[in-house]
Amino acid sequence: MKTLRVIQLLILLFGAITVAAQEQKPRTIVTTDGELDDVDSFIRLLLHANEFKIEGLIISSSMWHYKGDGNGTKFTSEMEMTKKLYGERTELRWPGTDWIYNLLEAYGKVYPNLKLHSPNFPTAEYLRSVTRIGNIDFEGEMEKDTEGSEFIKASLLDDNTEPLYLQVWGGTNTIARSLKSIEDQYKNTPQWKSIYKKVCDKAIIYAILDQDATYRKYISVNWPDVKIYYNASQFWCFAYFWKRAVPEQWHHYMQGKFMGPIINNSGPLLKMYYSYGDGNPPAGELEDIYSDPEKIKSNMWGSFTQYDFISEGDSPAFFHLIDVGLDNLNNPHYGGWGGRLVQSITVPSRWEDGEHVVDYNPFTQKPDAAYPQTRWVDVLQNEFAARAAWCVQPYNKANHPPRVILKVPENKEVKAGEKIKLLVKSSDPDSGQEIKFKWWQYHEVDSYAGKINLENENGATLMLRVPADAKPGDDIHIILSATDTGTPALTRYVRVVLKVR
Repeated sequence: MKTLRVIQLLILLFGAITVAAQEQKPRTIVTTDGELDDVDSFIRLLLHANEFKIEGLIISSSMWHYKGDGNGTKFTSEMEMTKKLYGERTELRWPGTDWIYNLLEAYGKVYPNLKLHSPNFPTAEYLRSVTRIGNIDFEGEMEKDTEGSEFIKASLLDDNTEPLYLQVWGGTNTIARSLKSIEDQYKNTPQWKSIYKKVCDKAIIYAILDQDATYRKYISVNWPDVKIYYNASQFWCFAYFWKRAVPEQWHHYMQGKFMGPIINNSGPLLKMYYSYGDGNPPAGELEDIYSDPEKIKSNMWGSFTQYDFISEGDSPAFFHLIDVGLDNLNNPHYGGWGGRLVQSITVPSRWEDGEHVVDYNPFTQKPDAAYPQTRWVDVLQNEFAARAAWCVQPYNKANHPPRVILKVPENKEVKAGEKIKLLVKSSDPDSGQEIKFKWWQYHEVDSYAGKINLENENGATLMLRVPADAKPGDDIHIILSATDTGTPALTRYVRVVLKVR
């Protein structure tokens, strides 16, 4: 009986630890228009679902995908590109709504195995319970309340004060409708000021391009203090134009020789992943230039072979939420797996990429506006392969990321000319694996303009001297990449920000 009681207490303790771990993870709601690259992003999202709290999955519309109202009402896009491409329509490339439930059903089949690798994966039943249909009739439709908009509204108004990351994989119209409903309810009441502040303090929109006009025309005008992270150019290395954005030396990470085994040998969820020449026509496409083995040899995006990567243009929105040690979640200008976004000078609530946010590309040896995202492609693709294996392999047959702990403060005050020591402790959950270290300076993020000499850059201990010309107020970002020797190799990080006083 005593042994049984100990086991029961351990189960309760483990459950409490699991709940606490979940509570510490960022909250997020995903809005998606169901495009083929949304499907692929959604599958990768599910493979990372242990890393954040998915509080809602909302099907929305966009300039590229809308259902129509079923009454033959004609619509012309407000966006110049789709206006020219498609003119007047009653619907456009609508993939339906079954796709999300089909993916969740497949996720449910691999969930028991994913759970072996992390206790924090949510159940398929839970994910279905937070799935809603939003504003889907037309691009930018935000005139009516929907189950999706009401769901987002309730989350924005709940008593949880943690940030709520609203991922925008299509248009912002369902989010806009939720905000409009809040405004309609509270604008002329004594509570408006506190409600407005509550929502603005909580909501963070991560948008991949503008895919309708509702952010520009409604949200930015009526909710100017709602924060937005706007990725308009860095995401292309994970989108249709990846051959132009990803260095040729890394193309193999996106090609069929790498992707094919992942897709075909990792169970029913990965089997639903769209890839070039897979014989699986994407739902809703007007012209299928993706699944046909002949058409993929030359199309508008390039020349491809079977099982090559097509697109996951929306994945950076949740890459940003994964804590890998880069401290980017609360500091988007630091750079991380979701790219590097800098606060706008003219709109303080907006963080954005663009030609003024460039990293040095060592492959082209030029500054590159896409490289703040592209620089992580190899690591992210290895992570994808490892997590796909979690769907089918037992724990001892798969690889898991190393753990690395910084033994000095993350923000360290230093003086010009001072010699300092940085130290980490590391471990790996997979026995017998060596961890390889690489210290480097993220120079583009620094306010200090010079380069630092790093001594023993491949060891657990790093020695460096703060430059004599560093001025008070300068900061210097030093990052350690810790990579295990498993297959595929996985990487985690620490970041030290040296603040010159």
